[in-house]
Amino acid sequence: MAAERTMLAWVRTALGFMAAGIAVVYLAPDEDVPALDVVLGVLMVGLGAVLALLGAWRWRRTTTALVTGGEMPGPRQVIGVVAAIVVVAILVAVVMVLQS
Repeated sequence: MAAERTMLAWVRTALGFMAAGIAVVYLAPDEDVPALDVVLGVLMVGLGAVLALLGAWRWRRTTTALVTGGEMPGPRQVIGVVAAIVVVAILVAVVMVLQS
């Protein structure tokens, strides 16, 4: 059951990024540079989609490894996700500074 809970955590994170991306586009539009909000929102929605796919892929690999006794997925994807989240957080901070 731990593999399923982990996959659901990936999905929750993905949905959070998608919701935040939609909020950036529709709830916090910048009148001066509207393209900036759209680019950031699309980036966040895209990252959410990638997170959902990555979570499903890792769940499948983990389930297969548990059944066959194979190798578990490594931390490489998780480190990539953390790096992507940090990049998006920096972009959000830059947009906030530019808008104020």
